[in-house]
Amino acid sequence: MASDIERAILAAPCNQDRGPQLIDVRHLWAAALLATGLALATSAAAAASNCKMVQIADWPVRSGRGVPLVEGTVNGQKISSMLDTGAETMILRPAADRLGLTRQQARGARLFGIGGETHVEVTLIDEFKVGQVTRKNLRLPVAGERDFGNRIDAIVGEDFFEQIDVEFDLPHNAVRLFQPKDCEGVLLAYWATQGASEVEMEPFYDAGPRIVLTVQINGQPTRALLDSGSSASVLDKSTAERLGITLDSAGVVASGKGGGLGSKLVDFWIAPLQSFAIGNETIQDTTIRFADLWKDATYTPTASHLPRKVGGTPSMLLGADFLRAHRVLVAHSQRKVYFTYEGGPVFQPKAPPESRRASTAQTDTKAGAEAK
Repeated sequence: MASDIERAILAAPCNQDRGPQLIDVRHLWAAALLATGLALATSAAAAASNCKMVQIADWPVRSGRGVPLVEGTVNGQKISSMLDTGAETMILRPAADRLGLTRQQARGARLFGIGGETHVEVTLIDEFKVGQVTRKNLRLPVAGERDFGNRIDAIVGEDFFEQIDVEFDLPHNAVRLFQPKDCEGVLLAYWATQGASEVEMEPFYDAGPRIVLTVQINGQPTRALLDSGSSASVLDKSTAERLGITLDSAGVVASGKGGGLGSKLVDFWIAPLQSFAIGNETIQDTTIRFADLWKDATYTPTASHLPRKVGGTPSMLLGADFLRAHRVLVAHSQRKVYFTYEGGPVFQPKAPPESRRASTAQTDTKAGAEAK
């Protein structure tokens, strides 16, 4: 349902002249994770190699509206953070009000997402804790025009994860963080005794850290953003039209409205899909949601009266429904994503997956990493 797709993608902040700009806290997270890893390191040597996966965190997660949440604190007050690989780390405005955080205007920064633009402030936090990871004196954006419910107070985004490897084991309600050592060319899906599928991550540039993969939809290549903050996978309407899916296509039904960081709502539809393929896994005769995700993500440059769409928006959000049916390792160290199918539906909430899946497991003869 579209109401389940209340997400917070950071399509891009921008200034009036140069387009997308980001508030960068990546070096702060890297330092915090390194300190945590020294305290919590757990290692195991890979078979026939020197590869070691140093585990620096093992978070129990719960599901709120279908997205992974982890407990933590801000200045000693309990919060729940949404793990969102499609966004940047921030405090949501309703939580900032509840926590009594002092804010200032973020000059020159603008944030856009589903539902349009959101006002941006910044706050200085004495102590921000996510699971076992703690950071002090942290300056974070405050944004969001709606209450996400389920007491979602903050977003832990891809800027947090990009310096490490992160395993989404949502079938077992866990997210684990690793720092690999000497693992170049090694299959890092340490749990996969029968091999794992893998797909390359695109390099990122000015748009900031993001996990963009190439998938095949109805046999056509499509760029998809791996987005743990979207409870359901969804195509942008323009991409759906390129693939031959329109509002007039047979089997298309309305699926309500949904929103994200911005104040506006967008309409969602569900359409039949012939096939979806990623790596060496194929799902056949399924359905997919689609919406005009970025119609309100516009800004007007300085000295211009013509609105311009924010650039770099993804064609598809590959959401938490995919993660819930798989065990996934985002190996930033290798710019790859490894995954194995764990069971249950991917895109269709009711139909049994055996009736529509044609999935094979990849066999890899390289030494695989192990972790405890």
